[in-house]
Amino acid sequence: MQRVLSRRSHTFKTCDYEFFKSGFVRFIATSCRAVVLPRFGGPEMLQLRSDVEVPQLKPNEVLVRARAVSINPLDTRMRSGYGRSIFEPLLPLILGRDISGEVAAVGNSVRSFSVGEEVFGALHPTAVRGTYTDYAVLSEDELAPKPPSLTHVEASAIPFAALTAWRALKSTARITEGQRILVVGGGGAVGLAAIQLAAAARCHVTTTCGGQSIDRVLEAGAEQAVDYTAEDIELAIKGKFDAVLDTIGVPETERIGIKFLKRGGHYMTLQGEAASLTDRYGLVAGLPMATAILLKKQIQYRYSHGIEYWWTYMRADSDGLDEIHRLSEAGKMKIPVEKTFPITQAREAHEAKDKKKIPGKVVLELD
Repeated sequence: MQRVLSRRSHTFKTCDYEFFKSGFVRFIATSCRAVVLPRFGGPEMLQLRSDVEVPQLKPNEVLVRARAVSINPLDTRMRSGYGRSIFEPLLPLILGRDISGEVAAVGNSVRSFSVGEEVFGALHPTAVRGTYTDYAVLSEDELAPKPPSLTHVEASAIPFAALTAWRALKSTARITEGQRILVVGGGGAVGLAAIQLAAAARCHVTTTCGGQSIDRVLEAGAEQAVDYTAEDIELAIKGKFDAVLDTIGVPETERIGIKFLKRGGHYMTLQGEAASLTDRYGLVAGLPMATAILLKKQIQYRYSHGIEYWWTYMRADSDGLDEIHRLSEAGKMKIPVEKTFPITQAREAHEAKDKKKIPGKVVLELD
């Protein structure tokens, strides 16, 4: 069951209506628009369909009328086949993780949100039915109230990147006031979110980035920004760090990150090998192989350097989302949006990201 009350006019492909004496209309959309991925490939694979089924809500789920959804690197990688071992049997997919919009319906056990409330949030990376759709389904703990000071476009750019950074810094490394944090690749969305989270925790933040991002990362709260295209990182950075978040994750950045860690520190990379190995060897062989590689590195670095080594991924976390909501409301968590496209131009937006025509965040708007 799901509860929906509204006086607004809505357009659906198919709807069920019930009328109440109060004048309210109860409606349940049975289908809506969505950008669907029937098979892996380039941007041309994306199809805008108008008759995609809206599933019935489970007791802890919320139906969100999307107003803006952002494009993450995970979206373009999934479209190209990343995670094939998991997702191929489940095709067609709906991509998208971030969302900002209004609550259209709630499951019977949902108490945190009411119909009509503006919310923002993000789905887990393995979700099959994503947010590139008029009506997205998220669990109650994947959503938070949208800060009134943010537009839907601004809000949609924040949750997935910020939760990824929060998982690394707050859940894994458990950073505390006064610690030194190094963010490798601070110019991207996750890097910027990490800088802001660490600065809000009163940590001392150093970051590497391209020259075009220097001003942005300093404004976000970094105390030192090193242009990796013009400076020798190992000469420019001094001292040791309590935690390193490596958003690039190539062997060279891993080597540098490990080198700069104090004993007892945490090295965290976004580029874990679990998905790539399962894609290459299948779930049965690939997942144990990835687990073995991670365990070997953890033991190796613990013995040789006295540090903790982790592959880090975004995970929905109500505590993390609550903190991100508070920081966003206070103006201390911002992910700049470079360009917006209407949802009808999802292909063009993906093509622009693939060809690196737009270096910053891209958001799809839904009318």
